[in-house]
Amino acid sequence: MSAMIEKLSIYLQYPFVRYALIVGVLVALCSSLLGVTLVLKRFSFIGDGLSHVAFGAMAVATILNLTNDMPLILAITIVCAILLLRTGQNTKIKGDAAVAMISVGALAIGYLLMSVTSSANVSGDVCVTIFGSTSILTLTQSEVWLCIVLSVIVLAVFVLFYHKIFAITFDENFAKAVGTNAQAYNLLIAVITAVIIVLAMNLVGSLLISALLIFPALSAMRLFKNFRAVTICSAILSVCCALIGILTSILSGTPVGSTIVATQIIAFAIFYFIGMFFGGGRS
Repeated sequence: MSAMIEKLSIYLQYPFVRYALIVGVLVALCSSLLGVTLVLKRFSFIGDGLSHVAFGAMAVATILNLTNDMPLILAITIVCAILLLRTGQNTKIKGDAAVAMISVGALAIGYLLMSVTSSANVSGDVCVTIFGSTSILTLTQSEVWLCIVLSVIVLAVFVLFYHKIFAITFDENFAKAVGTNAQAYNLLIAVITAVIIVLAMNLVGSLLISALLIFPALSAMRLFKNFRAVTICSAILSVCCALIGILTSILSGTPVGSTIVATQIIAFAIFYFIGMFFGGGRS
């Protein structure tokens, strides 16, 4: 144990490790807060769809040889989030079909674009992008600051509009009846989701992003029924899993994203059995 602590203290002296921990905590916190709303509104599939869109956007940025690809990826993902919301409201194309069309199309086009570039290791590039194998450990200081700014914006929006988000989460029709612009707040949720997706790509990769949104919320719902309690528990659990996952990955040399998701799966299993034993909440 002492050897492990000593090894960890040595790693923490490196800036890239501290950067990874800062970004990991912020992304985990933001995704867990929004994840509760997405799960309760049955919008979990949006996170999965937008993650594929972000992969396609990253492929476009690679083609254009952009040194900072986050602005382009963020812009494309936000536009697609709006399109998903609008298309999902069209009676001719249902929401799940719209997500399937956009996500699968973006994933296919993204891989096609990456395969026709001059990259010498297409499969390796795709693996890093999809699973986030090492990108969280190669963050620059500017990327960390951008992540901090976007995370603060997401947290501020969630806090400021907490009651409105709560209202449209549980009874959107009643919220409309009392004058709440439910469509605008649904759009806000979609845009925030897009921002979180882009932030999380460096942490867990595009394929595993949904886990950050879903697992903490579902775990918290095993024990609590109150929305605020579920949100707080989800945030704490998500941050703890992110820290444990990143530190375990650094010490053992395993992929960061997969390690974090595996940690969340273990936490969900623990919460599930505790909920069964004590008769906790259900989603």
